[in-house]
Amino acid sequence: MQNKEEQKRYIYLKAEKKWVEVSEEYYKEHIRFYDTFRKRQQSHGQCVCPKSKFWLCDGDCCNCEFQSVGDTLSLDYITENDDEMGCSHMELITDNTPSVESIAEDKIELERLFARLNELMPEAVKIGELRQKGLSDEKIADAIGIKRTTFLSRIKKIKELLKSEYPDLF
Repeated sequence: MQNKEEQKRYIYLKAEKKWVEVSEEYYKEHIRFYDTFRKRQQSHGQCVCPKSKFWLCDGDCCNCEFQSVGDTLSLDYITENDDEMGCSHMELITDNTPSVESIAEDKIELERLFARLNELMPEAVKIGELRQKGLSDEKIADAIGIKRTTFLSRIKKIKELLKSEYPDLF
């Protein structure tokens, strides 16, 4: 058996249909490059090369027998649109992020809601903080100095009032 250092490495040249002996360093670089390339093509749906045939990969997917036929799944694949201009699939994805104007409007409306809530129930901020800590209604009522039933009825009345004043938020 050969020593690991003495072991010969070969790569297959598909165009010339022959095996060529290469150094260990070149072999590792070659394998790393083509493995990365092939994995990228497979993740984009362009390569269906079986594991037993990885040694055939030369990076020429257009002429490869294992090229995926049909629709391309890659978002960076360039196709021609109606104007005969090239565009990628990524450019066709709609952007659903809210506009700056809608975010500003929501912020103003939320500030109005909090101001109105503060008018109706000044201890609302403290109640919110206690709820975030996971306290029960009874412990929250004790903390603000009222009975639990009184606390719950106030919350219910305020919620109904805010629901009528801000129907699109509730």
